[in-house]
Amino acid sequence: MDSLDQLGTVIIAMVLGAAIGLERELADKPAGLRTHMLVTAASALLVGLGDAMVRHFDSYHSTELLTSDPIRIIEAVITGVSFLGAGTIFRRGHTYVEGLTTAASLLLAAAVGVAVALSQIVLAIGVTALILVTLRGIGRMEQWRELKRAKVEHAKVEQ
Repeated sequence: MDSLDQLGTVIIAMVLGAAIGLERELADKPAGLRTHMLVTAASALLVGLGDAMVRHFDSYHSTELLTSDPIRIIEAVITGVSFLGAGTIFRRGHTYVEGLTTAASLLLAAAVGVAVALSQIVLAIGVTALILVTLRGIGRMEQWRELKRAKVEHAKVEQ
């Protein structure tokens, strides 16, 4: 894959990251549009560079000297994104933790970037759609459930 192809891959990853990030931005969460775009772009770029690096060194050295483990790059992406996601998690009081969903969306955004870098575009688009359905659709169901619970609690207080 040449540099222009790699750039195209990163752009596709960023567009998918933008879709996830826009949802987080609209939900007023700590990691939004730019963060998710950068996470997907970094993931796609790192995987692509790993592939390019192996091909580069393979052409100059004997294959007996060069071994590659593509899983290590993915592990590094996961570690970096997990560190970033940890920064979005806050504990409020003894029972309430905030930011777990945003941390999970960052991890999935990284996975989308990896999928794009591995030319799994249909998978990346499908997972992005599933992420959006989960974040937006399930979020609305949770809001409805909380509203219903509040009404029940209010009715109990009035009795």
